[in-house]
Amino acid sequence: MSNGLLLWVDDEIELLKAHIIFLEKKGYEVVTVSNGADAIDQCQTQTFDLVLLDEQMPGLSGLETLQRIKEIQPATPIVMVTKSEEEDIMNQAIGAKIADYLIKPVNPNQILLTLKKNVHQKEIVTEVTQSGYQQNYQQIAMQIADCRTFDDWKDVYRKLVHWELELSSADSNMTEMLKMQKEEANNGFAKYIAKNYLDWVAPQDNKLSNSFSKLTGHKKKPSNNNDSRPLLSTDIFKSKVFPLIDKGEKVFLIVIDNFRLDQWRILSKEIGDMFDIDEDLYMSILPTATQYARNAIFSGLMPKQIATMFPELWVDEDEEEGKNLNEEPLIQTQIDRYRRHDKFSYHKINDSTGADKFMQQYNNLAQNDLNVLVVNFVDMLSHARTEMRMIRELASNESAYRSITLSWFQHSVLADVFKELAQSDYKVIITTDHGSIRTTNPVKIIGDRNTNTNLRYKLGKSLNYDARQVFAIKNPHLAQLPAPNLSTSYVFATGDSFFAYPNNYNYYVSYYKDTFQHGGISMEEMIVPLVTLSPRKR
Repeated sequence: MSNGLLLWVDDEIELLKAHIIFLEKKGYEVVTVSNGADAIDQCQTQTFDLVLLDEQMPGLSGLETLQRIKEIQPATPIVMVTKSEEEDIMNQAIGAKIADYLIKPVNPNQILLTLKKNVHQKEIVTEVTQSGYQQNYQQIAMQIADCRTFDDWKDVYRKLVHWELELSSADSNMTEMLKMQKEEANNGFAKYIAKNYLDWVAPQDNKLSNSFSKLTGHKKKPSNNNDSRPLLSTDIFKSKVFPLIDKGEKVFLIVIDNFRLDQWRILSKEIGDMFDIDEDLYMSILPTATQYARNAIFSGLMPKQIATMFPELWVDEDEEEGKNLNEEPLIQTQIDRYRRHDKFSYHKINDSTGADKFMQQYNNLAQNDLNVLVVNFVDMLSHARTEMRMIRELASNESAYRSITLSWFQHSVLADVFKELAQSDYKVIITTDHGSIRTTNPVKIIGDRNTNTNLRYKLGKSLNYDARQVFAIKNPHLAQLPAPNLSTSYVFATGDSFFAYPNNYNYYVSYYKDTFQHGGISMEEMIVPLVTLSPRKR
């Protein structure tokens, strides 16, 4: 079986006999011609895997032949082989999108390397990637079993996302193996959250600490376990934004709703040459939904604290009003609470009209200490994928979902914003309120008509469920969550499960299975990007 069909174009082709024999012994089929016209004729009759093209030939020059072959076979890689080292010729060849550039005299191994790079790269990458993941598999499995701290879980999640991106770009058949390992990790992560979450967020007053003791059977630590507490949504301004402003930096905070680590990694390749990147991860509070997590970021308070201290700025689940209309005043409350006097702006982009309006005001923002920009596209995409058949087809799997996110970014106002910021003196922080997970496993739950509609968490009275399949918080005060009624409890889906009601069960499952949801407990929803960018200013 041939390793590939090559066309070699050179007016001194007879002097290259030894090279051709070498390639044939390596399993390549080589067609040879001595001029550009014959090369074009050959390309009109058969498709080549690669063309080796001499730059200096009588008649049609190499560059002219290159243009003509590109018109006939645009996808075929063309390697320019030349005696000339003139920069202008190199620039023209590179501008015409050659695959490689070799200077004569070439040795056989140089040619073999360029073939591996341009003809066999995909198979080699797939083979090396699969081998790399296989070698790492056992180590990651042991790491999952040994996770004790949030830093341990961040490390595991980073590794899983790394291999997910590597295996998907290598078109590997090992993605199923990785998916199973991710499920195993999410099961462990859910246990970690169940064991520690209330320790991290429970209020400090004695009355509630006593309730905590009665409910859980162990005494609340006076320190609130802060030594091992992860960075939470409520800490973003206090730990990341204010310290930069205090150092005299102007800060641009970009919050991309529903944005995961894998999506950030794809986006980072687009902006990596414009900024120095310091990537970190933090933990979203529960529920991992915009109403709770984003309001917690902007206020620096847990949801129950917002509802108590600023009732006019908190909207309960059962109210018709929009749940995130008060973000700007919430930022102001946090600035005031820390007795700060930072001047800030707040903008939200939901559509192209909002984007245009924002860009018109961009130049006026330099006077502020802090500019906050909320971008809603990714969240809208995940909801559209649930509701619209065509979007579901376009984003049929995780890789396609990432691809649509990238395509949106490349053509969005956000790309323009980053180009502007790259030329500025801002410190840029990119983060999100929560991520999302692709749900496949229905879990039955029964609630009354006032129970909320989210598929990954429920709050209500008398919820009926299998306690082994969920994480339940029966006293919302301990998690600093509002309780519309005395008997309200919160129930969270874990792993890739989603809640379905027993009546109309089959319709519900078929409609919502394999959709991206958020609100519950998973690494994808809770371990989210917190990235600081410093412009390189070229």
